[in-house]
Amino acid sequence: MTRGANDAFVRSVVLKRDQVDDFGVYPFSIPAVRDLHELPIDPHVTLFAGENGSGKSTLIEAIAVAAGFNPEGGSRSVTVSTRASHSVLHKHLRLVRSPRRPRTGYFLRAESFFNVATYIEELGDPGITRAYGGALHEKSHGESFISLVTHRFGPNGLYILDEPEAALSLRGNLALMRRMHDLVAEGSQFIISTHSPVLLGYPGATIYVLSDDGIAVTQYDKTEVVEMTRSFLKDRDQFLHHLFED
Repeated sequence: MTRGANDAFVRSVVLKRDQVDDFGVYPFSIPAVRDLHELPIDPHVTLFAGENGSGKSTLIEAIAVAAGFNPEGGSRSVTVSTRASHSVLHKHLRLVRSPRRPRTGYFLRAESFFNVATYIEELGDPGITRAYGGALHEKSHGESFISLVTHRFGPNGLYILDEPEAALSLRGNLALMRRMHDLVAEGSQFIISTHSPVLLGYPGATIYVLSDDGIAVTQYDKTEVVEMTRSFLKDRDQFLHHLFED
């Protein structure tokens, strides 16, 4: 299925800058947030890359909450709340949407997935358990992720993922990419933050790098994680020699 920007569930993300009292206060002090005006979102796959502390998770969480998802993850119907740790950024974002609405959706974040899985288990609903491909706590972390993506994610969905590779092996990363490919062909849209050089390689994705310089679109080969991974694989001994030298 070929879709243009006008058919995307989320066309762009706008920071309501006139409502920000102080750009020196977190989360608005994060360079990528401070630099944000209107960020176009790819109708298929948008990827956020950057170092720890660059604001990837803060931004992806704010987009998810602005889209109606629980801050800790899950579908829009999940109400689990173990700790109010999310920032106020979502209150200052406006999602520019198309008239086309997602049929389903999910906010998947590695750090709180255990809590969401527990919430689902405690519901005690066999139908919901089947929809997730079985009891998630009876699988490994990675297996439960793939089961969720395989069974719970469906066509015409909006899927927001925060560092999904944290639970996945290399094979799991590839399985996720394959499932993404199928779902994109069925009208779905993905917005993902990631450190994975594998996920960043998704064909045709729009990649944004968040850094001390702000937020900017880039090419796959220009991302730091890809450059460093290639350097390591090209000459591991030399790479480690420079890493360990005094």
